[in-house]
Amino acid sequence: MQDTRRPTPRRGCGFTLIELLVAIAIVATLAAIAIPTMSDYLRRGRIVEAVTRLADHRVRMEQFFLDNRRYDDGAGNCGYPVAGGADAFAVECVLSATGYTVSATGLPGKGAQGFVYTVDETDARATRAVPDGWVASRTCWVVRRDGSCG
Repeated sequence: MQDTRRPTPRRGCGFTLIELLVAIAIVATLAAIAIPTMSDYLRRGRIVEAVTRLADHRVRMEQFFLDNRRYDDGAGNCGYPVAGGADAFAVECVLSATGYTVSATGLPGKGAQGFVYTVDETDARATRAVPDGWVASRTCWVVRRDGSCG
């Protein structure tokens, strides 16, 4: 006896267009949430570099003062290495015999552009500039978007 049943048509393998569009929409939504959060997190990590270097520089300046009873060495040397290729901030200082001001300025293309932090011989810490969307403070080093200090 012969089989008279018709073979059932095979459904194609793979995804339908609707399934693909739903998957793309989910990935796009997750990326829209994750990318700004991640870039903010990375920026805050670079800020830690700046405030750490400023605090370190302040300690070096105070040690120099204890040894020499003045902040400058007569040659105008700041006593801190110039920013390297991987540094996100350039550190500069202004010296006199009785005081100093050290500033860390964010470098373009390093994720820190727009930030300027300072410290002086009285340990007065200030945020002189921040990028758009951040809140600056004249009395501390801002480490978060809302203006919180670190």
